[in-house]
Amino acid sequence: MSDIPAPQDTPGTCCAKPATCCAPAPGLWARMMAGGWLRRIDVPVAVIVVILAGLAVASPPQALTSVRFTLDAFIGIAPFLVLSVAIAAGLRAAGLDQSIARIFEGREGRMILAASLFGALSPFCSCGVIPVVVGLLAAGVPIAPVLAFCIASPIMDPEMFILTAAGISLPFAIIKTIAAIAMGLLAGVAAFALTRSGLLDDSLKAIASPSCCGGKAQTVAGPEWRFWREAGRRAIFWREARDNAIFLGRWLALAFLLESLMVAFLPADQVAAWLGDGNAFAIPLAVGLGIPAYLNGYAAIPLVAGLMKLGMSPAVGLAFMLAGSVTSIPAAIAVWAFAKPRLFALYLSVATIGAGVSAVFYLVALNAL
Repeated sequence: MSDIPAPQDTPGTCCAKPATCCAPAPGLWARMMAGGWLRRIDVPVAVIVVILAGLAVASPPQALTSVRFTLDAFIGIAPFLVLSVAIAAGLRAAGLDQSIARIFEGREGRMILAASLFGALSPFCSCGVIPVVVGLLAAGVPIAPVLAFCIASPIMDPEMFILTAAGISLPFAIIKTIAAIAMGLLAGVAAFALTRSGLLDDSLKAIASPSCCGGKAQTVAGPEWRFWREAGRRAIFWREARDNAIFLGRWLALAFLLESLMVAFLPADQVAAWLGDGNAFAIPLAVGLGIPAYLNGYAAIPLVAGLMKLGMSPAVGLAFMLAGSVTSIPAAIAVWAFAKPRLFALYLSVATIGAGVSAVFYLVALNAL
């Protein structure tokens, strides 16, 4: 079997740096990027430098404390980080993403269920789904299963599951996975009903040829689970492992640094009062905050864990993570790339309602235990 192309040439492999590869078409952002200066700004690293510089001036002891906190947290999660990166890179190298078309076959109801399950378990990030989704729509796959996939995919993936289980807890990771599947089903069923009623007619933008970060998408044979036998697949594995490790490391470093500041400066009693079980508006508040304030799914793990230690309800943390995952800029761009306002509004509605309902069910289950 011949070598396969590098990851930037294959669908679903372009998400090592979501902030720089998610634009579906040239626009203001693309024109700014073309200038070169913005492309050189590394957001998490820049924020880390600014925070540490500010602490060094305002509170040198806290700067040292925050650095130690971040390093200790990194050491604690390092084995899980290595495992998650290896699994994700292995799935890419094996060519799992090339078999996605088989998931979207059969009756539409079956496709919705399969898309929800695959979306929650697949290694695609919110940016990497763009070429996959465009390809599915261009191939004639109905809106309902595609939307189910778009909702479930950014909420959970193998890396996210391992790091969530390590950073928060295994039960929380399982609940989040179940919620991702349920929200995908909700989106698919709602889209199916609206499509049957004609309300989603002409709700798709013109579908271009699938591309990845501006390059032409190519297909390769797969999956090949013994990927280490082929030089091309081995190259993909090491490239993906390197890029994912750098991507996750930068965002987790920022998250651990912010967690250290929360521990130092955020009163635990205030957190418990606003985001604990005693506040009836805690879940709606978390959903509302998750929509504009969400930075990154991996960075959210230490932040939510830190807030839970200060008194935030796990159900409220789930609401924040679910709403933020689906409405974050990369995930929203992935849907805006093909959806007209009506379909995009449905996407946001499912994100908001699904996050809130999932959190309420989780809260009821916690209180019943």
